[in-house]
Amino acid sequence: MATKTKTTATDAPTSAAVIKRLEAAGYRFAGDGEPKTAAIKVCTYTRKSLLGNEACYKQKFYGIKSHRCLQCTPNAFCCTHRCVFCWRDTDVTVPAAVEGAEKTDIPALVDGMIEAQRKLLIGFKGNEKVKKEMLDEALNPNQAAISLAGEPTLFPQLGELIREFGKRGFTTFVVTNGTNPDALRKLKPLPTQLYVTLAAPNEGVYIATCKPASPALWDLFLESLDVVRKLNCRKVARLTLVREFNLTDPEGYAELIKRMMPDYVEPKAYMHVGYSINRLEVKHMPSFAEIKEFSEKLAKLTGYRIRDESAQSRVTLLCRDDEAFEKRMLQ
Repeated sequence: MATKTKTTATDAPTSAAVIKRLEAAGYRFAGDGEPKTAAIKVCTYTRKSLLGNEACYKQKFYGIKSHRCLQCTPNAFCCTHRCVFCWRDTDVTVPAAVEGAEKTDIPALVDGMIEAQRKLLIGFKGNEKVKKEMLDEALNPNQAAISLAGEPTLFPQLGELIREFGKRGFTTFVVTNGTNPDALRKLKPLPTQLYVTLAAPNEGVYIATCKPASPALWDLFLESLDVVRKLNCRKVARLTLVREFNLTDPEGYAELIKRMMPDYVEPKAYMHVGYSINRLEVKHMPSFAEIKEFSEKLAKLTGYRIRDESAQSRVTLLCRDDEAFEKRMLQ
C-alpha cells in the first residue's frame, strides 16, 4: 500500500497545502466562514452499497441505510487526541476549536455538506450497476455520521448542528473521545446515538495509544463516562482495539463499561488504512477471531451479551439487555 504524504512542520492546519491534500483524498469543505473547517467525505460503504455490494455494519446493527449516510465533521482539524490507530492525518490536529467557529451559519453549513455529497455522488448516474431509486435516495441523505475527523464537542455549535439535521428528518450519530465532559453535559439536543470511544482500559495504555494533548485528559474522560451514563439518548461504547497496544486488560474495560452503562458495546478491530499505515503495521490489526474472544471475555465480566457480529468489519455488538437489542433498529 502506498504511503500517505506526511505533513511537514510548515503545513499549518487549514493551510492551502493541507486543504488541497485532503481534497485530493476525497474531502470536501463546506460553510461560509474562513477558514473552512467543516467537511464531508463519501464513506467507502456508501459507494459499495450503491454498487450493490456490502453495506456498513451499522446498517446491520442499527438499521441506518449506508447509501443515505452523510459522513461529516464540523471541525476537521480539532482534536485532543492523536491516536495511533486514527486513519486521519493527526499531524494537522490542534487541541482547541478554530477561532470564529461560533459564528458559523449552521443552516448554510448543512446545505453545503449535502450539496458537496451530491456533487461527489453524481458520477454514479449512468452506472448500470446502480439502481436509480437508490441513487435518488443517496442524493437526499437522512443520516449524519458526525465522525469524519476531529472531536465534535470542540465545535461550539454542535447542539445547533444536531438540531438542524433533525429539522431535515436526519438521524444523527455523534462520536466523541470523551475529553470534554462539560460540552456533553450541556449538549442540547442530544443526537440519536452517542458513541464514546473507549480506547484504553487504564491511564498508561491511554497515554501510549491515544497520545492525548495532556495527561489530565484521562480524568476528564472518566468524568465523561459519569455524564454520559445520565444522558437520555442511545449510547454506545466503541472499543477500537489494536494488537500490542490496547487489546489487553478486559477487566479494565469492563469497569469502564459498567461505569458508563451504555446500551451497546462495539469491540472492533483496528483496520490498517489511511494515515494509520504511517504509524502502525499490518501485524497490529487483530483478527476477527481475536475480537470474538475478547468480546466473550467482556460479556462474562459485564453481564452484556453478544447479539450480533460482522466478520468483514471485525466487530461484534454487545447489548445490555433484550429490550435494548429489540429497539436497536432506527429505521
